[in-house]
Amino acid sequence: MGDIRIHLVCTHCGATNRVPAARIDDEPVCGRCGKALDQARPIELGDADFDAVIGATKRPVLVDFWAPWCGPCRMMAPAFEQAARQLGARTLFVKVNSDDSPQLAGRYAVRSIPTLVRIERGREAARKSGALPAGAIVALAGG
Repeated sequence: MGDIRIHLVCTHCGATNRVPAARIDDEPVCGRCGKALDQARPIELGDADFDAVIGATKRPVLVDFWAPWCGPCRMMAPAFEQAARQLGARTLFVKVNSDDSPQLAGRYAVRSIPTLVRIERGREAARKSGALPAGAIVALAGG
């Protein structure tokens, strides 16, 4: 778990920072400018790094299972980002491309996309399929 790193882009200077999964809840700062890394944005995870990040965070996680060819997925993406900004760092927002991560999609029995899954303490707590507006995403995230 310690060697898995996620990429967080600094909204202040644009630098990409590789943050160890185990430190996702430690309010990381940018290695270039020293400012706090904005975690009020969705991060992209896949089969290789999902478990390490989800296992390391104490926050609730809202996962968007999507695919680039899916019209409703693309339509909902701005609402998902808006919900992430609204809840700030209270909830970890994650995007999983179900085409690139078929093991995760299978494990969570994703049958249609977009599908949102809320995970608390490593277990699925809620789920909703279909494109949702930002307010409904915030409600599903527990906000």
